[in-house]
Amino acid sequence: MKILTPLFTILFATLIAINSFAQSPAASPALATSPAAAVSATGGQPNPQEMMKQMMEMSKLNENHKLLGDMNGNWNYTIKFWMNPDPNAPPQQSKGTATRKSVMGGRYFEMDVSGKMQMPGEDGKMKDIQFKGMAIEGYDNAKKKFVASWIDNMGTGIQSSEGTYDPATKTFTYNMEMEPMPGMKQQVRELLKVTDKDHMMLEWYENRGGQEKKTMEIAYTRAGKK
Repeated sequence: MKILTPLFTILFATLIAINSFAQSPAASPALATSPAAAVSATGGQPNPQEMMKQMMEMSKLNENHKLLGDMNGNWNYTIKFWMNPDPNAPPQQSKGTATRKSVMGGRYFEMDVSGKMQMPGEDGKMKDIQFKGMAIEGYDNAKKKFVASWIDNMGTGIQSSEGTYDPATKTFTYNMEMEPMPGMKQQVRELLKVTDKDHMMLEWYENRGGQEKKTMEIAYTRAGKK
């Protein structure tokens, strides 16, 4: 049995609700300029035609989806971590690969990441750990924001973030709240600067005691480029 798509499910539920009310003249589609316009002025009842029209509008691709699509492809990356409490200590470094592709007709973008990280083992000594991660990114037309989620094999949570884009600096800015340990909520700001079509730089800032601290940096280079 196929799972109903969210759009079909919403429309189906709306039509059921409409049938439970007495019908009244629908508002003219020419007057519909916002979600509120999908409700007739005379009886406060949903106008299914207008709701369908607005839902279809919300599903359309625009220049924001193209911005994300321009980053599709295969990438090599170098990552730096600043985890040592000593500010003079050099960052940990490792390398890996990332693949970005469009899904759902270009409405979302999936990124698969693979690499190795130096982590302390049970004996306290540092050793290489295979790292796997996956992101889903998109642009939410209703929220008018970029949205993203992230999972990896180093935890069991799902990180969710929302962001904006500055065309002057070609930089995406995402904000999120993390809870790596129970009760230890932390605000994070992530910057992704698209240097050119073959290079990107991600910077990760954590709010610690009211002050931001850069704890991670990832330099991406498109595979086959320098």
